Amino acid sequence: MITAKNIHKSYNDLHVLKAVDITISESEIISIVGASGAGKTTLLQILGTLDKPDYTSDTELIINEKSIKSLNDKSLAKFRNQHIGFIFQFHQLLPEFTALENVCIPAFINNTNKKNAEKRAIELLDYLGLKERIHHKPNSMSGGEQQRVAVARALINQPKIIFADEPSGNLDSESAEQLHQLFFKLRDEFRQTFVVVTHNQELADMADRKLTMVDGKIVI
Repeated sequence: MITAKNIHKSYNDLHVLKAVDITISESEIISIVGASGAGKTTLLQILGTLDKPDYTSDTELIINEKSIKSLNDKSLAKFRNQHIGFIFQFHQLLPEFTALENVCIPAFINNTNKKNAEKRAIELLDYLGLKERIHHKPNSMSGGEQQRVAVARALINQPKIIFADEPSGNLDSESAEQLHQLFFKLRDEFRQTFVVVTHNQELADMADRKLTMVDGKIVI
């Protein structure tokens, strides 16, 4: 599903990632842990194609059998929209839009017609227990509800891979537990792959594999 080899990333004189190699299988749930500044989020952004590594002759990033190195910016954006979903700590919902409208945005970017996009969005929101909140805006929903809207948005285009950056970091313990269980339910039902950066040790330990980053390298 994901193969990354010799991934480096520097920002001026700061060498953030140092020859990272990682292979992730279909339907696997991977947690990435480590101290702040270890390179976790940078690695997640590169694996999720939101950022680019410092390419060398032997750098590889292959996702769902597609070499990311070979894609131009337009092709990369289309690939990301169709194959990858993202969940962030602070939801990143647009406050002026309803839950339904927020969830539909990636589908509209993918040129899905309005009727089909809304049908799929309603199905997802219902599945996630938000049937009664479809027409509510983010400021009238709890943090847990907003995060589930963000999950629905990540799922709208039926991506193969979900990248989550501190997804429960802004939630109370009950909402965090529900979100953690949801990831495993989605994996079991839809065979999606999850790569999760987290400081939550309970979530990290639940994963199929826990990888620890130290100083820009994976050590476990």
